[in-house]
Amino acid sequence: MTYLVGSTFSDIPAGQRLRELLARPGIVQMPGAHNGQASIQARNAGFEAIYLSGAAMTASMGLPDLGIITVDEVAFFVRQITRASGLPLLVDGDTGYGEALNVMHMVRTFEDAGAAAVHLEDQLLPKKCGHLNDKKIADAHDMAAKVAAARKARRHLFIMARTDAAASEGMDGAVARAKLYIEAGADAIFPEALNTRDMFVEFKRRMIEDGYGHVPLLANMTEFGRTPFYTAVEFEEMGYKFVIWPVSSLRVANKAQADLYAAIARDGGTHNMVERMQTRAELYATIDLAGFEALDASIITTIVPEAMPQR
Repeated sequence: MTYLVGSTFSDIPAGQRLRELLARPGIVQMPGAHNGQASIQARNAGFEAIYLSGAAMTASMGLPDLGIITVDEVAFFVRQITRASGLPLLVDGDTGYGEALNVMHMVRTFEDAGAAAVHLEDQLLPKKCGHLNDKKIADAHDMAAKVAAARKARRHLFIMARTDAAASEGMDGAVARAKLYIEAGADAIFPEALNTRDMFVEFKRRMIEDGYGHVPLLANMTEFGRTPFYTAVEFEEMGYKFVIWPVSSLRVANKAQADLYAAIARDGGTHNMVERMQTRAELYATIDLAGFEALDASIITTIVPEAMPQR
């Protein structure tokens, strides 16, 4: 059934649904979904929550991940993904699109668009992918103020604080920032660009030792970055409660599209690529064309009223 009649989608706020997933045993697996179609495919594969990466989103727009886009542009993607899949969505909120009031506006905008969670990062603009060099890190108290603003504005949104400090301030700096952000109101912590198993384990251990072991941690399993490949089970064993694969869907889609265009240019048509295509029937099944058509057919035909009686 389509989203237009709501029977497929819960009336429970998305942030609460994410918390219910978090309360279960095991790690919450959140593959990246860079558009509505990808989000449906993730849901159909059995995932119960998904992630919207700023890097994947901007790349799909032909832009680098430098904090260029606006909150309203992100909200467009949030709406299409949550509308299409109905799944709880964690959104990459970059640096919050400004200062405290901008962060509060972002929180309300994302909630209204259907998001379940957002993460804020402690970089300065122009921000970078967390796995690149020479990131500029914000003052920790300025970041904490943004977290506090997000917490104050939220109705149900789950607030994560990402710290990129491990590369420049070491584990001591990353842990100190995480604790400060928790005190400011963060529901979870995302330590970015940890590059060994020992670092993941140490971060979790130190959070436990300092009395913050109850706070969920997120692991980023991006390809072509600083983090070696680990499975969801391995991250769970390290003590992490969330794992994301942020740009994977876009990487695969972009590679396939490049192959398609090369084939058209080489062969003068798509005939050698048909076996690699989603068929028309598969597309229509994914987007539930039949459900929309059945809903349309069920609507009562408009009846034009007769002329008013004469006096």
